[in-house]
Amino acid sequence: MIARNPASRARGGKLRMAIPKGALFDDSVRVLREAGVNVGDLAAPGRQLIVSTDEMDFIIARPTDIPVYVAYGGVDVAIAGKDVLLEADLDVVELLDLGFGGCRFVVAEPEDALGNIDELYRHLGVIRVATKYPRITEKHFAERGVQVEVVKLHGNIELAPLIGLADQVVDITATGTTLAQNRLRIVDEVLASTARFVANPASMRTESARVTELADRVAAVAPHAGGDDAS
Repeated sequence: MIARNPASRARGGKLRMAIPKGALFDDSVRVLREAGVNVGDLAAPGRQLIVSTDEMDFIIARPTDIPVYVAYGGVDVAIAGKDVLLEADLDVVELLDLGFGGCRFVVAEPEDALGNIDELYRHLGVIRVATKYPRITEKHFAERGVQVEVVKLHGNIELAPLIGLADQVVDITATGTTLAQNRLRIVDEVLASTARFVANPASMRTESARVTELADRVAAVAPHAGGDDAS
């Protein structure tokens, strides 16, 4: 990775922060507002991809792109799910567990499998697993000494075992309802995920005071905010 100047230096001194679209967006904006950050039009940005205030530039980004923006210096700080951080496996500084956006990674298989997966594994020495998260999936099964063929998909993972594409899936769930509705049962837990406040390593050196001050303000209002963990 080629080192670049922090985003704040390239933008005339204002911090630049990435906010994820989708499920974490509303809580991210709420926490920033409660922390006393001027979010401007961020809550209703329309088609704007960058919302600027006197204090910060906010980048509204696809969740899976945020670790890249942070690691390569496109932004100084960001809010991102632990899931996308683990899957990206890039160099970012994780400062806070923000405690919202909770979900979990699970392994699921058809309800009628009834031990057939174990028999299949004994026979073939490998099982096929569909997921949007190949790195997390491979690590999970490697830790259990299970050989898997990972099929990466981008759409509804639940479809894979229903059409015979995969034996099991690794997917994110909050309640397990969607899996159950598609006749899939949870057979193993992989990891839990919540929103995290992260920073670019170079920005942590050159903008340490401002980044730390912002993290402290957010920590004071985020539900159950805690320090970095390696889960």
